[in-house]
Amino acid sequence: MSVQEIRHFGDPVLITPAAPVINFDKEIRTLISDLTQTMLNAPGAGLAAPQIGVPLRAFVWHVDDILGHLINPSLVLSDEIEIDDEGCLSFPDLSFPTPRAFRALARGFNMFGEPIEVEGTQLLARAIQHETDHLDGVLFIERMSPDDRKLAMKQIRESDWFNTSQNKITIKESPHSIFGGNS
Repeated sequence: MSVQEIRHFGDPVLITPAAPVINFDKEIRTLISDLTQTMLNAPGAGLAAPQIGVPLRAFVWHVDDILGHLINPSLVLSDEIEIDDEGCLSFPDLSFPTPRAFRALARGFNMFGEPIEVEGTQLLARAIQHETDHLDGVLFIERMSPDDRKLAMKQIRESDWFNTSQNKITIKESPHSIFGGNS
């Protein structure tokens, strides 16, 4: 039960879908405790297991002074969309308008393997969707408008946390036609 290092954008664990939790044992309870302590220390509104390098489908949240956790979530989302500023502990000091469903119903399990449902709107709905995306290997910058994503990537490249040799990402153009057939 301790504060863990938060992985930053560029770490492959952040874009890899996480595996379902199968055993609801002491190890998963320790993971939930570590996630909670790390999130509160950061501080943040949520934290998913892949963000501390653990590729399991579990996350925690702290919204409106309520702490919670969810394991192996599935979501039902409203059609109503809300665009609001969103940040991520894996992208320090970055916040951009990001569309999310206004309401989210999440079904999953607690750390003891008991089924639970969590329903929320606004910030709780946003946190649940954001953290579930992490479990699917989806980053919030992928949800932004193309213009905001360009601005975000510029800020990321200029940031101190990203400007290390281990986090350099280069995007190469494919030599293959995107239109299929012969070019």
